Amino acid sequence: MSSFQDLFERVERLLQRHEDLRSTNAQLQQQVLTLTRERDSLRSRLSAARARVDALLDRIPTEPTTEAQTSSKDHP
Repeated sequence: MSSFQDLFERVERLLQRHEDLRSTNAQLQQQVLTLTRERDSLRSRLSAARARVDALLDRIPTEPTTEAQTSSKDHP
């Protein structure tokens, strides 16, 4: 009878451990989902920021303006 009781207790512990692992797994899956969404949001924000920086860089003149050339001639 003792071996049956031992087996029963072991099965109970295994079932409890299994349930604990399922719960932990569900929590980890939720964290992964949350972090994935956060990562995607940050990627989107980074892309938008890069586009804004690129647009600003495109607005920078590549050659000096005539005003800058005139002022440099006035002040040697």
